[in-house]
Amino acid sequence: MPMSSPDKAWKGRFTVPTDAFVEAFTASVGFDHRLYRHDIRGSVAHARMLAAVGIIEEREAALIAEGLAAIEKEIDEGRFPWSVGREDVHMNIEAALIERIGEVGKKLHTARSRNDQVATAVRLYLRDGIDSLIGQLQRLGGVFLMLAEREAETIMPGFTHLQVAQPVTLGHHILAWFEMILRDSERLIDARGRVNVMPLGAGALAGTSFPIDRQMTAQALGFARPAENSLDAVSDRDFVIEFTAAAALIMIHLSRIAEELVLWSTPQFGFIELGDGFCTGSSIMPQKKNPDVPELLRGKSGRVIGHLTALLVLMKGQPLAYNKDNQEDKEPLFDTLDTVRDCLRALTELLPATTFHRERMRREALRGYPTATDLADYLVRRGLPFRDAHEAAGRAVRLAIDQGVDLADLPLAALKTCSPLIEDDIFPVLTLEGSLAARDHWGGTAPRQVLEAAARGRQRLADLALRSAG
Repeated sequence: MPMSSPDKAWKGRFTVPTDAFVEAFTASVGFDHRLYRHDIRGSVAHARMLAAVGIIEEREAALIAEGLAAIEKEIDEGRFPWSVGREDVHMNIEAALIERIGEVGKKLHTARSRNDQVATAVRLYLRDGIDSLIGQLQRLGGVFLMLAEREAETIMPGFTHLQVAQPVTLGHHILAWFEMILRDSERLIDARGRVNVMPLGAGALAGTSFPIDRQMTAQALGFARPAENSLDAVSDRDFVIEFTAAAALIMIHLSRIAEELVLWSTPQFGFIELGDGFCTGSSIMPQKKNPDVPELLRGKSGRVIGHLTALLVLMKGQPLAYNKDNQEDKEPLFDTLDTVRDCLRALTELLPATTFHRERMRREALRGYPTATDLADYLVRRGLPFRDAHEAAGRAVRLAIDQGVDLADLPLAALKTCSPLIEDDIFPVLTLEGSLAARDHWGGTAPRQVLEAAARGRQRLADLALRSAG
């Protein structure tokens, strides 16, 4: 009679060993080994709970905890022999525990299944990952605020349709980036609350017949509460999808910022020069300085968006409860965390090494008649309906184009042909500085408002840090 598969927790049911290809095909230890700390943490809490309720003895729980600590140290030091034959990180650790402490190690799996064990380890891992990303977003936010304060009076063109629209300050523009990452932080904090629910104790799908204390285990692991429904606890991967959706939005924001940095670094814009340490050259054109880091930030957004799509498709056809499909949730999740972490670091380090060319920005802000709206607003304050004021300002722009000058350089007589309401007090209104100063309201681009918004931003960052810590 053929022997059952060796080293398999489920070998009693089978009479034929697992096919070698199938064993490799179904194994996940090649990527899920990174869950080892979180698996061990969950196992220690589970063992201590089993002892507290009298399912195993206190000395057995202590022996299990001691054995797992030794295994964790082996893994930390790179001495642990991972085995594909043991399928995954969980079975590798359990088998090593049994080898180390004997029969007592076999008691660890009492009142749990790999289904709730895996889901718990993934939640613990993701919770730590989210905390790390929130910290990185806050550091990036601090860089944005530093730059916004420094560049509160730096004039640059604001764009719509990538055409010069109205003058803004560079500080105001950077604060728009800050708002993006602040929302990203808030989304991660919200998502973390739904990650922070403990599946352990759900068993394979129906719970367990043992008198376990799930509240005790949840408290030991820092979870807000145990999952309410055992079926949902083991089959839910909403929390992975929700995190990846939030991560995709982070990457979209980083991609938009990166696109602006790429544009601004071109000779055609000339707004910035990226630090040499963040660029590369060409293998054939010696003059080239390529913005590789921003381009990769832009490109890697597609990678994370792809992971989100993969996870949505992974879950869409699964019946309750656990299915082997869910093994495929880990590689997209792990790569998403790695990618976002690296991209946030790259941008946080890139920006302080970037030179902003203030005079070039100001010069370019004069192109495209960006104060035409200020002329229309001036006429409205003189009593002209806005639509008529808009038409008069348009005629003034046409005159300026024909004469090849800026609006502020048109003589008063020429401006009066567009509207007799225009007087010589129009000229301060048509300057870049005048346009900025006029927008002196909450959320406006006036330098004073930029500095006040940056100060509020520091408080908002501090409030978010407290919220994430709580």
